[in-house]
Amino acid sequence: MTIRLNGSTSGYAQLDSAAVGGNNTLVLPTTNGTANQALVTDGSGTLSFADRGRMTLATAQNSTSGTSIDFTGIPSWVKRVTVMFNGVSTNGTSPVRVQLGAGSIESTGYSGSSGVFATAVGFALVSAGFDFVGTETSQSATYTRGGILALCLLGSNTWVANGNLGLSDTARAYSITGLKSLSGTLDRVRITTVNGTDTFDAGSINILYEG
Repeated sequence: MTIRLNGSTSGYAQLDSAAVGGNNTLVLPTTNGTANQALVTDGSGTLSFADRGRMTLATAQNSTSGTSIDFTGIPSWVKRVTVMFNGVSTNGTSPVRVQLGAGSIESTGYSGSSGVFATAVGFALVSAGFDFVGTETSQSATYTRGGILALCLLGSNTWVANGNLGLSDTARAYSITGLKSLSGTLDRVRITTVNGTDTFDAGSINILYEG
């Protein structure tokens, strides 16, 4: 059986039932849902609107100037953010730092451990951001970095972090694992340096967010 709804001037929308099948009833929801939601079923024929999984690649930003790179306007439905580094370097020796924000960047309340893996291995605690530093408070200005930092929503605006940066010009890598409880819903991510004054001079950075 076919149900056809004709357009007011031309065309139509049509629903067709299966050629062979048992009786089936679908109960439509009583509201229109919200933007970007999709219809889902409870398995018994009752339909409702629910948030659908989404993945968005932001616009890459060149890390060739400035003391920080900000990604703002992250939607409230996001549950995972992946920060991606491509050949990133600075003009100084301060390690790279990633910070989160809800309305504004938060520079306290981070916890976790950062490590460096080279001829020697060393770890250090973090507090002002997710720092790719380990026990090295100074890194060569020639370093170019590549890798990712994954940020996942644990719940109640608490985000856990795990990531690694490798270097293209020396056998050395940095890792970070930690968490940060934000004052509100995450809407921004900042990539900067520990001293906050070194200037980016090469590469690009982007984020992929999903929910």
